[in-house]
Amino acid sequence: MLSLDKLCYQSKLRSRSAAEKFAFAVLTLCVCVCCRRAAVSCAVLLAMGLMTVCRGGVPLRRYLRLLLLPLSFLLLSALAIAVQVQPAPLDLFAVPLGGWFLTGSSAALAYALTLSVTALAAVSCLYFLTLTTPVPELLDVLRWLRCPKLVTELMLLIYRFIFVLLETASAIGVSQRCRLGNRDGRTSLRSFGQLGAVLLVRSARRADALYASMEARCYDGELRVLPESRPPRARALLAVLAFNLALVLFTVWRGGMG
Repeated sequence: MLSLDKLCYQSKLRSRSAAEKFAFAVLTLCVCVCCRRAAVSCAVLLAMGLMTVCRGGVPLRRYLRLLLLPLSFLLLSALAIAVQVQPAPLDLFAVPLGGWFLTGSSAALAYALTLSVTALAAVSCLYFLTLTTPVPELLDVLRWLRCPKLVTELMLLIYRFIFVLLETASAIGVSQRCRLGNRDGRTSLRSFGQLGAVLLVRSARRADALYASMEARCYDGELRVLPESRPPRARALLAVLAFNLALVLFTVWRGGMG
């Protein structure tokens, strides 16, 4: 979490309008999911990778490591779709298991691969938005879109307390390691339980202290943050629309939505 936030604030696209990046990521994600074509998904994956790595300045090795996290789950999902247990063998392969077959078909394999590539392309859209747009600016876009204030304020508070929890857990973990709290499996398990208990108590105390400080500053139920207003450029929005329109036209030309 800390590394993602650090990469976000170091991005070369940090100064660009959050509305432009939000429109590009969300609109492309919707088009990719609706089209559900392998060629479209590969184009989206390539475009988002180039924007994140080449334009945003995120190290290629770090970006690929981030993509490997969802890729492992997607491969397992694809395997579950492509491989089936059937009473009759299918056309791709078949392994006899008594009176049944561990088998798969070419159509199921193609569907599994298409679904995996589509999901990975959708994740790349979210990575682009995450690695180039800070959360406060993203919340400004959501407010402009008339997102309920309760939702945006909860998002801001959760975002803030994630770092509070990480900082507190890190300090407790260092203290336990200094006292040899992880010298063996049994001690490590007990230390982990103690860390969770102490973390809960300290987090509650910090939450009370934060709320008391907000009350002292005349908190009236709304968190006000000074936004960095960067209006979207018409040229950038037109480029986003043109890219997604090209994806839709390609899908229609290839036979319609998946």
